[in-house]
Amino acid sequence: MFLRDWLLIVAIWVGLPAPAIAAETLTCSGQATQGGLLLCSAPAESTLIVSGPNGEAKREVPVNADGVGTIGLLRTETLELKVASKEHDLPPQLVTLAKRDDPFRTIEGLDCDKVDARTPEQKAHAGRSWQTKQNAFGTFSDGNGARSGFIVPTDGPMSSPFGPARKYIGVGKDGKPCDKTSVHYGYDIAVPIGTSIVAPAAGTVILGDEDLYYEGGTVFLDHGDGLVSVFMHMSAVDVAPGDTVSVGERLGASGNTGRTTGPHLHWAVKWRNPGSDSRKRDFYIDPALLLELEPHASGQE
Repeated sequence: MFLRDWLLIVAIWVGLPAPAIAAETLTCSGQATQGGLLLCSAPAESTLIVSGPNGEAKREVPVNADGVGTIGLLRTETLELKVASKEHDLPPQLVTLAKRDDPFRTIEGLDCDKVDARTPEQKAHAGRSWQTKQNAFGTFSDGNGARSGFIVPTDGPMSSPFGPARKYIGVGKDGKPCDKTSVHYGYDIAVPIGTSIVAPAAGTVILGDEDLYYEGGTVFLDHGDGLVSVFMHMSAVDVAPGDTVSVGERLGASGNTGRTTGPHLHWAVKWRNPGSDSRKRDFYIDPALLLELEPHASGQE
């Protein structure tokens, strides 16, 4: 007889309510696309092992007390993954991912001071800002806001998607040229300065700063399960670390602060593995795919 059967018999015999037993299954849903997010139902407080098509180790992800493991997918993820339970002999889930086709863009005539810190003062400001961000990304809050789905944080047209590699060519105020290529890891929304920004899902504020070097006015909102929304270039920050907000609640206003070329909101979402003490393998996922997520029930029976 299995342990769960004994627990039920004992509970009935002593007149106690039957204990909640996590479903002993493993099923994954979500956005199975490079840069997307998988939500896997599994035995509570177990560990999921994510591996590639040839068995190469990818990452180990904890399942929370509700029986849900949240797995971020790299923009360059291999197109076939296997998700298995580390502690339970359950059939693994084989997941085939849709492949991204992100474009390459060249942006010329740019003010190079908008691309990189160049003067000693700029470099010092950028260094302080980097440390502030690292401290915040190391903070984890409880919550399951992401499993209820996401809404757009402000009302406006998308001006730049997640994923394209962009080459910047220009000249700085010092007359020195710049030539830099980077990937755009956010979802830009073109809105005038002062447009209200709201929480796309419930969460806890872990950073609220009006003067980061590259980002300008910035809010980090931890949705739980390792997911953090990042809002940049804000003209007003109306929340502070420790504040809890509901979906649709105001965070501040859009702006043109930091290293920008015009007013807009840059919304990014970082997946951090709660099962790892190292933040070096955390990465950004595609916010547009999160907008397509269906609400996810817990893994409890």
